[in-house]
Amino acid sequence: MSRPDFITVEGTVIEALPNMLFRVELPNGHRLLAHTSGKVRLHFVKLAAGDKVTVELSPFDLSKGSIALPQEKLKHESPRIS
Repeated sequence: MSRPDFITVEGTVIEALPNMLFRVELPNGHRLLAHTSGKVRLHFVKLAAGDKVTVELSPFDLSKGSIALPQEKLKHESPRIS
């Protein structure tokens, strides 16, 4: 779920960087650095170049963001067994 004070946009991962950072390109051509959110880390989702993601941006710094949800990765995962 998106936080109300953040801007939510769709983007495409174009490069994987060290320490769970990714270079993401938005549909308007803007590129930014994004890190993975806790939910993505918790589910051990692997991201690669070309993956579609939802990114949350702060209105104060549009050059950095947080990957909230990969578009297709979480839909196809099997449920965790406790």
